[in-house]
Amino acid sequence: MSNKESKKKPDAAQTSRRDFIKTGSSMLVAGGAIAGSLSIAQSAHAFGSDQIKIGLVGCGGRGTGAADQAMNTEGETKLVAMGDVFEDRLSQSLRSLSSRHAKKVDVPADRQFVGFDAFKKVIDSDIDLVILATSPGFRPLHFETAVNAGKHIFMEKPVGTDAPGIRRVLEANKIAKEKNLAVAVGLQRHHEKAYIETINRLKDGAIGDIIFCRAYWNSGGVWTRNRNASQTELEYQMRNWYYFNWLCGDHIVEQHIHNIDVINWLMDGPPETAEGQGGRQVRKGADHGEIYDHHMIEFTYPNGVKMLSSCRHIPGCWNSVSEHAHGSRGYADISGGKIYDAKGDLAWSYGQGGRNGHQEEHHDLFALLRNGERPNEVEYGAHSTMTAIFGRMATYSGGHGAKGGGRVLNYKDALNSDIALADFDKLTSMEDEAPVKPNPEGAKKQLEQSPYLVPMPGESVTI
Repeated sequence: MSNKESKKKPDAAQTSRRDFIKTGSSMLVAGGAIAGSLSIAQSAHAFGSDQIKIGLVGCGGRGTGAADQAMNTEGETKLVAMGDVFEDRLSQSLRSLSSRHAKKVDVPADRQFVGFDAFKKVIDSDIDLVILATSPGFRPLHFETAVNAGKHIFMEKPVGTDAPGIRRVLEANKIAKEKNLAVAVGLQRHHEKAYIETINRLKDGAIGDIIFCRAYWNSGGVWTRNRNASQTELEYQMRNWYYFNWLCGDHIVEQHIHNIDVINWLMDGPPETAEGQGGRQVRKGADHGEIYDHHMIEFTYPNGVKMLSSCRHIPGCWNSVSEHAHGSRGYADISGGKIYDAKGDLAWSYGQGGRNGHQEEHHDLFALLRNGERPNEVEYGAHSTMTAIFGRMATYSGGHGAKGGGRVLNYKDALNSDIALADFDKLTSMEDEAPVKPNPEGAKKQLEQSPYLVPMPGESVTI
């Protein structure tokens, strides 16, 4: 993909730039490969050297990083609007981005939006592209709003935390395609040359028929944010969002989605069935919310290939963030970019480089926009998110909130589940009631140290 800018158009042509934003070709990018091509006429009013105005919704670490990477791309970009429910997060992000990109950040006080409606105000600003990077539970609402407003979109993964949210994303994407909007999803491995080359070789038969896969996100865990006495319950949960399913989806959804997505990429789609187990071995503190610290799932794909999925947040254990495939003629360390023959000898290695996916996904997106092309990564982003949610369903209860742990779940049934973890459209203030409430009696029964009802396999729980 070229990052070269198109020649700037005469003034008369420049006046149609805003019209171009809503036209162009609805291109698809899958695994870093562009499908389709543009005619000269279609690409005549590409952004080229024109300025692309950016809005940021969600000013935490990932949102700040994504905005930074967007402004690192070739061509003129400018961050002109920012929004977050927390003023301190917005201010911190603005200071950080201004120090890195002094000439590319123009966000005066009247374009700094705070509150639950901040996302609408950013999207309604004079922007070309919006970065959606709040906690994942809000993604379906924010995506739908951005699509309806006709904005190009970069949205972080995961793209939701429950099945109704994923269906909402898929429905909104139909409109995005009709409007020829570019939509990128933060599953950056699709933009890493090492992954692209390795997956392509495996699909070309480098290890014969794929017969088994493994995927891991095993690590020591992440941050916690302690409760402040001045916080409402809703504010506390949103500050400590990683530990509440309505916001995060559990760490299988928030982090392990990356590894699951790689196997879905290799298998050309999501699995058909899942069964698994999980629980809380070390997450017993008052600030550990309701999520598990380990999950183990066996996914089965339509062609019969099984994938062992393991994610764990427990210090002092074996750690691995990786993906592997076993075939009839060899084995592949996909994350390592290495392929071995049936004897275990190294047959091919990608070598060094090609790993900076977080930056490359933005280089690719902005280069395509400037070339008049319209990538759309929503299908695989949504189904990989749903696969991770599917795994959570399997480990939490084994059956869509019904009794009877140990059941084998079906992907289509899971995708059609009507269990919604929160009504995001109705949240307007930190004084609102939190979707999850402390439950001392339930906590005493299930986990003495947690003030929240922790899902227990075999019992009736919301998953």
